[in-house]
Amino acid sequence: MKRWVEIKDPVHGYIEFSEPEIAVIDTPQFQRLRRLRQLSAAHLTYPGAEHTRFHHSLGVLHIAGKIAQRFQRMGLITEEEHDKLRLAGLLHDIGHGPFSHLFEEVLEKRNLNHEQMSTSIIQETEVADKLNEYGFDPDEMGYLAVGKLQDGKGFMNQVIAGQFSADVLDYLPRDSHFTGVEYGKVDYDRLVRSMDVIDDRLSIKDTALYVLEAMVIARYEMFKAVYFHRSVRSAETMLVRALELGDEALGFTSFNGPDEYHRLDDGYVLHKLATLKGSDDPHSKTAYQLYQDFNDRRLLKCAYETVMHRRDRFNVNMMIMGTIRDNLEADIATEAGVDRDYVIIDVSTAPSVPYYAMQQHPQDIPLFHETPEGDKVPLSFSELSPLGGALVGYLDIMRVYTRSEYHEAVRKAAEAKFGQESAASKISF
Repeated sequence: MKRWVEIKDPVHGYIEFSEPEIAVIDTPQFQRLRRLRQLSAAHLTYPGAEHTRFHHSLGVLHIAGKIAQRFQRMGLITEEEHDKLRLAGLLHDIGHGPFSHLFEEVLEKRNLNHEQMSTSIIQETEVADKLNEYGFDPDEMGYLAVGKLQDGKGFMNQVIAGQFSADVLDYLPRDSHFTGVEYGKVDYDRLVRSMDVIDDRLSIKDTALYVLEAMVIARYEMFKAVYFHRSVRSAETMLVRALELGDEALGFTSFNGPDEYHRLDDGYVLHKLATLKGSDDPHSKTAYQLYQDFNDRRLLKCAYETVMHRRDRFNVNMMIMGTIRDNLEADIATEAGVDRDYVIIDVSTAPSVPYYAMQQHPQDIPLFHETPEGDKVPLSFSELSPLGGALVGYLDIMRVYTRSEYHEAVRKAAEAKFGQESAASKISF
């Protein structure tokens, strides 16, 4: 694939793009990513966090290309597969909704997620036309872009959506750069140079263990400092509740197909929430107030917090379920004697470390050792690194947010329901 355009990226420097890649970038569906913040509401806590899914997607293409280039030199993939991996990295987030992962919680009522929307957009819009024009199968690319291609080489999915995928290796340094938080720096070049495929799984050579450990620590520290920071999540929970309460009046989830979904971006939903001013509907009133407080950075306060360990994963999964969480919120609000719409339980749905990639079917991070004879012996992160057992315990945080005037009553009600706050909750992060 002939390279013919360069774009200067603040994280990776110059990134080269081929003609098919530029054609995809120039579609309205991809340009929409310029209007979706990468870190949703983190800019209210970290003012520099204004970067978008557009930035991130270019970076994922770049790193996916580095991995693909290595595998092509090793004879593991063809030139065509190399090109597919780059395009898949470019397209991996094209289905995100407003404020990135926040809209995922609103989409749950339709049993949809951003991966399904990505696949639809790739297969059914102008993106499909561009892919066809340059000889790529939109159906195949729609599944590879979300790491769910069933036919072919399984490790190619992991390049896009694995434990140390191109996605992870871009968002950690990128989010670190734009927030100004120093923890997310990763020597991704060293990791890429140490990658191989063992039993159709993306694996890291044991000589790069220290780099992998640094990445795991970076993910953990960024989780605490940015992704699940109290103030960041306060703003995000306010937006989610506003979107949920305003959905019936504003129809955020009533789109028909990817073309209607295209209108949904950060600016659109905030504008629509602003139109609820003066509404007589109780839910719409609350949605507008939450929007206005978000706009003016009058954030909800954390009334209760506890750390939930790996052994509590069943309880965490139960609390993530909408009906159970709704009932718990209602119970706390009733006990505290406060407005139910202003009691929000927030549970981290993403693990604080990439040690276990899948919540339902845990997997260790795969490594390998190369013997003097050239044999490659599979190993695991937990076998070689003391960090495995040390960090895996800290996976989940559960918080209860409310208005400042309700703080004490909600704190007492939450403690009556869940027990005393954990010692770790006394540390503000």
